[in-house]
Amino acid sequence: MTHPPLRQDLPTIGLVGLAHASSHFFHLLLPPLFPWFIRDFGLSYSELGLLVTLFFAISGPGQAMSGFLVDRVGARPVLFAAIGCFIAAALAAASAQGYAGLMLAAALAGLGNAPFHPVDFTILNKRVSPARLGHAYSVHGISGNIGWAVAPVAVAGLAALTGSWRQAYLAMAAVALAVLALMVWQRDALDDRAGQRAQERAGAGQGAAASAPQEHALAFLKLPSVWLCFSFFFWSTCSLAAIQSFAGPALQSLYGLPLARAALVVTGFMLFGAVGMVIGGFLVARVQRLERIIATCLVGSAALLVLAGIGWLPGSVALGVAMLAGFGTGLAGPSRDMLIKRAAPPGATGRVYGTVYSGLDLGFAFAAPVFGALLDRGIADGVFYGSALALIAAVASAGLVGIRLQRAPSLAKSAA
Repeated sequence: MTHPPLRQDLPTIGLVGLAHASSHFFHLLLPPLFPWFIRDFGLSYSELGLLVTLFFAISGPGQAMSGFLVDRVGARPVLFAAIGCFIAAALAAASAQGYAGLMLAAALAGLGNAPFHPVDFTILNKRVSPARLGHAYSVHGISGNIGWAVAPVAVAGLAALTGSWRQAYLAMAAVALAVLALMVWQRDALDDRAGQRAQERAGAGQGAAASAPQEHALAFLKLPSVWLCFSFFFWSTCSLAAIQSFAGPALQSLYGLPLARAALVVTGFMLFGAVGMVIGGFLVARVQRLERIIATCLVGSAALLVLAGIGWLPGSVALGVAMLAGFGTGLAGPSRDMLIKRAAPPGATGRVYGTVYSGLDLGFAFAAPVFGALLDRGIADGVFYGSALALIAAVASAGLVGIRLQRAPSLAKSAA
């Protein structure tokens, strides 16, 4: 079977990766400059924490709702509007005169972040050839990690370099504007409606599904696989949130490592995750039972996190073990995204991805206070044990999705 040339898929994969990196970058638009806001506005960390809560409170439900919009009007115009929200968020932050202005910036950034997963995966699934989807998912995941890694350095670095956090936010608005200009210029590579027609003509395994009668827009909510995928994202994000926010202080408490050194656990976790995603992109095209890859990788990561939390290892070794756990989560990433694609009914890609990925926002919102409370009570090892337990719960959800997808063809044959 011949596949479209790489030059046809590459622009779409690259542009969607850039869009995803932008969304993760704007996750951290405000937090890197919290010390500046405390100094200039006299705010407390509790008040600043509510800015993060506001971001995810808007992004989570917005992500589910934006999936319907994507399925109705197409992914490309929604993508343009989302990046426009990021420009507005950066300008609102630059002009903020107090807490209300920062809340406006957080709200606009959350609104802009909401559509990205349904937008990104709708474009990739409809435009990229099936043989390259695994690699496309890898690039998508890696680009998100890069956005997270770059944001603190860029925002805080520009503020320090210019001596003004307002100038830093003006620069961020200019960056978002440049990204939007590039997307508009290369808009043909983001046309998911044309991509869908092209895949249907190519007969990319969708012939029977394409002729199926149209269902109600909310019919997908009756599918247990959709909610199991939602559950998977919720639990896996709870694990990630624990590592991102509290692994550094937990390692400091357990092993007496300097905080600056312990904080490297997040960078290492993300870098190992990026390597895992690259390899996972090759695996996903060769394996049918994706839930087995997910289970193997996440159980391995959970075991490493438990080992880091026991307290038996030398501090430097425990730091490396916790970092290495990111490899398993990254390796499972492309398989996870492909599993969701298989669970999505025809014509409901945006709605399914929007609903499923809203579990990510809910996981971040839920995990932060829970794991923070563990640290407040001196239960530092609970950060690693809890993160590992969340991964096991995610494995159970993915396994149930796989079982249901295996049963579906059998049920269809027996009905026929």
